[in-house]
Amino acid sequence: MRFSKAALLGLVVSSAAWVHAVDSDVAPRPVPLTRPEMKEYLENMKGRKLRIPLPELTAEDKEKLGERATSYESRLRYHYASPDAQGPGAQGAGTVGQPRTGGGGRDNDPDNSLDYAFKVQLFWIVSRTNNCQYCLGHQESKLLGAGMTEDEIAALDGDWSAHTPAQRVAYTFARKFTYEPHLLNDADIDGLRKHYTDKQILEMILSMAGNNSINRWKEGAGIPQSAGGGNFGNRRPEGNNPAAEKKAERPVETKQTYLTPTSPKFQDLITKVAPVTFDPKTGKPTKQTVSNRPALESREEVEKALEAARNRKPRLPLADDAKTKEVLPEGFPEGALPQWVSLLATFPNSAKGRISGIRSADERGDLNPLLKGQVSWIIARQDRAWYATGQAKQRLKDLGWSDDQIYSLDGDWAKFTPAERSLFTLARKLAATPVVLTDADVAEAVKQAGPRDVVQTIIYTTNRASFDRITESAGLRVEN
Repeated sequence: MRFSKAALLGLVVSSAAWVHAVDSDVAPRPVPLTRPEMKEYLENMKGRKLRIPLPELTAEDKEKLGERATSYESRLRYHYASPDAQGPGAQGAGTVGQPRTGGGGRDNDPDNSLDYAFKVQLFWIVSRTNNCQYCLGHQESKLLGAGMTEDEIAALDGDWSAHTPAQRVAYTFARKFTYEPHLLNDADIDGLRKHYTDKQILEMILSMAGNNSINRWKEGAGIPQSAGGGNFGNRRPEGNNPAAEKKAERPVETKQTYLTPTSPKFQDLITKVAPVTFDPKTGKPTKQTVSNRPALESREEVEKALEAARNRKPRLPLADDAKTKEVLPEGFPEGALPQWVSLLATFPNSAKGRISGIRSADERGDLNPLLKGQVSWIIARQDRAWYATGQAKQRLKDLGWSDDQIYSLDGDWAKFTPAERSLFTLARKLAATPVVLTDADVAEAVKQAGPRDVVQTIIYTTNRASFDRITESAGLRVEN
């Protein structure tokens, strides 16, 4: 396929217009509707405005950080994150449901069976749904490296006709799992069962929960796209695969940029993955970013939902107590085993790390335990994650809160401090649809609560958003 220099220049010119159009601290980033628009967004995110101020580096800092001293992301963790809970993607750290591999590989667990490229495709769909350009760019590179062509990647965004029924049902689930977790139901899992085993479904859930976690870290902290474009256009296929090697051949001039040519077939194809709104007057799609969450239920309705969740049967099988106890990390509390622990024990080789990651997020770090309980409730309520809602309620009651105080978190927050309100807003927006969190929201939180609490709230939110999706898609029974 040949493209003129003029066509490529047009991509660059239009991308410059995009930078000017969305240069706003108070507006969410628009949704790119077509593949050429998406590529422009990916490229321009290399110059993203940094959201969280960093202190001056001391000589000691430079010595400790080494080459990482120039990395905004590394310095955020170094200066502000707790060493016990470094968050998604941190060196040597894990996230809820997904070690630092981010969902692309097998997570070093021999029980995993889903294909590498398939899991990267799911990561791409999760990131496209969340409008996370950082992660989208990196998954594009991985898909090229796995042997997919430009057109095959483009088709992920709006034309699944060439994909198998098993792939299509998984892609649909990935989008709903990401954008509308409050609507997950038995039928979603039953639909997957036509093509996948229960263990594969759980593997998919854990992987995509990790993907969502990483999206929220990159978006919440405002991480710029890698200068090298995630090595885009310069990746070779995984493994020794001559056919994939030949299929992955790319023009030299497209290396290190996302502004690659798009074939005519996909030039104007509107995304069917990213949430799109339509102008009521013209009926045409808009780039408006939205968060699809209904109004919170009444207190009476919540209590009924919790009671129903106390009597439901989990959608996925749990490991028995004996097998679960074999993978418990050292120091795990005595007593009845929580269902979330037994669910993770389905993958014994990775369970200990995942369980430790969840406990570390809840028990360590600098954030006040009460703030963590409040954030857990706020996020679980909007996700309609009833297992997590019941857990958050009990946690707040253990901290001395009454039911009236707990349900006040569903209100307007007028009685809370400016710092608390700013962190509640940050967590609520970031957990629902990460791109609706604006630069102004983060700036207000930094002003009111300080950068350390902001960074640690972002990290904690990534964990709770993942926990909500894991426990509710599995339909765990409320235990209190």
